[in-house]
Amino acid sequence: MRAAVLRGIRAPLSVETVPDPDCPPDGVVLRVLASGICRSDWHVWSGGDPVPMPHIPGHEYCGEVVATGPGVIRWRRGDRVIAPFILACGTCPDCAAGHQTICADQVLPGFTAPGSFAEYLAVPHADANLTALPEGMAPALAAALGCRVTTAWQALTGRAALQPGEWLAVFGTGGIGLSALLLGRAMGARVAVVDVVEEKLALARTLGAEAAIDARAGDAAEALRAATGGGAHVALEALGRPETTAGALRSLRKLGRMVQVGMPAGDHLTMPVPMDAVYSGQLAVFGTRGMPAWRYPSLLDFLGATRLDLAPLIARRVTLEDAGAELAAFDHPMPPGIAVITDVAG
Repeated sequence: MRAAVLRGIRAPLSVETVPDPDCPPDGVVLRVLASGICRSDWHVWSGGDPVPMPHIPGHEYCGEVVATGPGVIRWRRGDRVIAPFILACGTCPDCAAGHQTICADQVLPGFTAPGSFAEYLAVPHADANLTALPEGMAPALAAALGCRVTTAWQALTGRAALQPGEWLAVFGTGGIGLSALLLGRAMGARVAVVDVVEEKLALARTLGAEAAIDARAGDAAEALRAATGGGAHVALEALGRPETTAGALRSLRKLGRMVQVGMPAGDHLTMPVPMDAVYSGQLAVFGTRGMPAWRYPSLLDFLGATRLDLAPLIARRVTLEDAGAELAAFDHPMPPGIAVITDVAG
């Protein structure tokens, strides 16, 4: 099969012919229909999240089942499916309690296993993790249901419990941030965003952000508190950087909730935190990582009931050969929207 292979930190991805994946006994092999290109993939490419080399990145995908293992009950060849990027075992005590994202035996395509920048992808623990691709949803959009949209949904509903009428502050308007903006608005929240790219701020305004703050213009947290009449009820940090994490905490009103969604990596594994704001504001701070597969129905039902259009997320449909350049672009402020690999076979 064709795959985009990483052979060294910050090396250009090499599109090569590599062996097809073996089918796990309890899993499936998918023909990849689309794969998102995410900032988390950049952490692998840049060495912030080290992996053994050579390596196939990619963790945000949808695909068609082309092979099933003998232990698979729910899926057949030809099924079109999506999956969270954390593939839980489905049988341990944490999984039984519904906490698949902390499963000790989890598999992460693109991180701990070959990823989705390839024609085919092996997905273990298929019965515990796969969900049918919603009818009528294009594969390019469905790929975002593996990471960006699902992670934002879990952050807003599974961690921070965002309520209608509350102010949501989104720090960073990449894929996660835009997903949070769209979902938050559909949930009835008022949304303010913070970024340093004017084109992203302009897009956020067109998508319903009531305040769009350029962090280059001064103290973003102070500006956000002013714009929201005292601070946000919920803040979501979507970059994994010290300045945005601190800004998110300082943007909250008293008793506010902050969710750390951005992945701390590399030089940002340890960050200074304004603990005075946490203490004096009696703030709650949540970490979040992915979404358990059992929560797909709540998200899909919400999307159907609200008829929320997620298409504005996608800015670029690219080929497998373009993946390396897209990853390298994360070194700098990115243009609005996300890139999705829609041409894998070439």
